[in-house]
Amino acid sequence: MPVPRSAAVSAVVAAALGAGLLAAGSSAAADPAAPTTARIHDIQGTTRTSPLAGAQVADVPGVVTGVRTYGSSKGFWFQDTAPDDNPATSEGVFVFTSSAPKVAVGDAVTVSGTVTEYVPGGLSSGNQSLTQISKATVTVVSSGNPLPAPVAVTARTVPDRYTPAGDPAAGNSVNGLTLKPKKYALDYYESLEGMNVRVGTSRIVGATDPYSELWVTVKPHENRTKRGGTLYASYGDQNTGRLQIQSLLPSAQQPFPKANVGDTLTGGAEGPLDFNQFGGYTITARTLGTVADKGLTRETTRKQRTGELAVATYNVENLDPSDPQTKFDALADGIVTHLASPDIVALEEIQDDNGAKNDGTVGASATLKKFTDAIAAKGGPAYQWRSIDPENLKDGGEPGGNIRQVFLFNPARVSFTDRPGGDARTAVGVTGAKGHPALTLSPGRVDPANPAWADSRKPLAGEFVSRGKTVFVIANHFASKGGDEGLVSQHQPVPRSSEAKRLLQAQAVNGFVKQLLAVDKHARVLALGDINDFDFSDTTRALEDGGALRSAFRTLPKKERYSYVYQGNTQVLDQILTSPAVRGFDYDSVHINAEFADQTSDHDPQVIRFRP
Repeated sequence: MPVPRSAAVSAVVAAALGAGLLAAGSSAAADPAAPTTARIHDIQGTTRTSPLAGAQVADVPGVVTGVRTYGSSKGFWFQDTAPDDNPATSEGVFVFTSSAPKVAVGDAVTVSGTVTEYVPGGLSSGNQSLTQISKATVTVVSSGNPLPAPVAVTARTVPDRYTPAGDPAAGNSVNGLTLKPKKYALDYYESLEGMNVRVGTSRIVGATDPYSELWVTVKPHENRTKRGGTLYASYGDQNTGRLQIQSLLPSAQQPFPKANVGDTLTGGAEGPLDFNQFGGYTITARTLGTVADKGLTRETTRKQRTGELAVATYNVENLDPSDPQTKFDALADGIVTHLASPDIVALEEIQDDNGAKNDGTVGASATLKKFTDAIAAKGGPAYQWRSIDPENLKDGGEPGGNIRQVFLFNPARVSFTDRPGGDARTAVGVTGAKGHPALTLSPGRVDPANPAWADSRKPLAGEFVSRGKTVFVIANHFASKGGDEGLVSQHQPVPRSSEAKRLLQAQAVNGFVKQLLAVDKHARVLALGDINDFDFSDTTRALEDGGALRSAFRTLPKKERYSYVYQGNTQVLDQILTSPAVRGFDYDSVHINAEFADQTSDHDPQVIRFRP
């Protein structure tokens, strides 16, 4: 960190850091008691943090390009109409006003205030910072002025390389690195922070969410999936063309468009380029095109054939009896119509009987009865269920919800082998003579005392019989990615701290599968569920260790390997893994949720069919 020029500057920087306003590695370059005359490009500088952070600036000129009157970050953007010739310095900046600003687009203004570096999500998030002017005094010089021409963000202007590696001497932060906007995509976007930009007609790669946001790509051919998404296929191949779109327009003036993946934002969007904690670089659209519906439909898998066993996994997103009947009906339709009524369904995120109410309730019979009744009403099987209630508040998830995994099974096609004694704390074991493994408990929890499962869902193991053949199913819901830094983190490569826990969880499940295979190398084992990690991750490799399991996603064409869409990246979170004896199977990731604005869950279900 550079040494501040005065004790006063040190105090300002310390206060700003404590408030989460100043990015680590930044410092003030001038005495805040003596206002500096500056242009916007002087404020923005050639790195991600301002060389004037913490300093007072006076009479900074520009034209207002966008006004935000909603949310917790009210303010406006303005842009210099006399730019410098350095492509690394942005000519726009955000003015934080805290209340609705009293300026209009097209106003020529001068702004005086304090230059700050605001970190969306706080310093602990690892996010890059947003350069802004705070505690501002604004003078309107004139109104109705033409806006600076928007910078066209296109496939040609956005580099293919995502970001430079951070400076090891600064904890791998990129904040202090000089921007190279022609070499790295994140540097390019940062060089436009606060400026008026435009994307043309673009493919939508992230459906409209409940917060009136969607994602587009300016690179039509970048890792495109068959259904119009953008595949996230490895840590080293980031999708550089993705941008989030929000709107500055009042909904009464233009409702935010409702879009699915693969639709087209005709006419694109134009407005200031912002940075936020929920996706990074975002066009806050002053003008917004319309959505051309490309007719994306929900998939339906085939029915299992005679002799086939169909096993599915489905994260039903915090289902509890207080959810509207429409959610139960839609989830039931997913099971019956789109999954073709599998013989076994492993459910994740079944909540207790009063949902998020935190009163010690852990049973989920009411939740499951309401769900199985809805399935029957849709013409599905009379599913029975098996599960183990968790200890109160010990399995993570929504506080008070006590989520757990549950087996549904169709007793007309498969039987469940009940062995009593399973509870929240008792570990299931493997017994049986050579060639004939059995579970000591069915259902039972895998290694529940292992610290790997602290504040996380414990795997649920069950023993089933189909056409006289035993099949072992392990339903999983691994630890979430909560706490990981985002792809636009200031730290590059991005720290993924949550992986450490999932790696230990994967090792525990792999070890249990190996116990079954030690008794019978031909044991039919499925480990499935919301793994919360990619098919190329260390978590998946740990599950597959020693050939005990193999991710069924490997059998699909690469562009069809996904179950989730996050920030415009189409990716894998849910998986089914098979032991070597499960051969000749047919695997399907059934896309009915993740790509759609109308979602029953944020996950797509998976199904595997094979002959035991």
